[in-house]
Amino acid sequence: MVDPVCIKLERYMDLLSARQKLVASNIANADTPGYKTQDIDFQTEFQNATGTFPPRVVVPEGLPSRNDGNNVNLDREARLLAENALRFNVAANLSRTTLRMLRSAIEEGRSA
Repeated sequence: MVDPVCIKLERYMDLLSARQKLVASNIANADTPGYKTQDIDFQTEFQNATGTFPPRVVVPEGLPSRNDGNNVNLDREARLLAENALRFNVAANLSRTTLRMLRSAIEEGRSA
């Protein structure tokens, strides 16, 4: 039986990974005329545990565009990279803790 928490954690980490790729793409296209910032509606995608992968990409609203039509804000993207890395580290630590607990329960069951 698969733990539902593990499934949610895996989904969360998949979404963080997908977001990391999008943010990297946004930064790489910071000077591309007409390029629009891409992101994931993180809340909606995470709540949809049976969602398809890759997640649906959205263009965030309200970002000002330059004269060339590009709306990438490097400060915003750097903040998202740092936030994403922090979230991924927390999720990875939770995953390790969960696996240690499962391993411990299995080992205790063997010795009983």
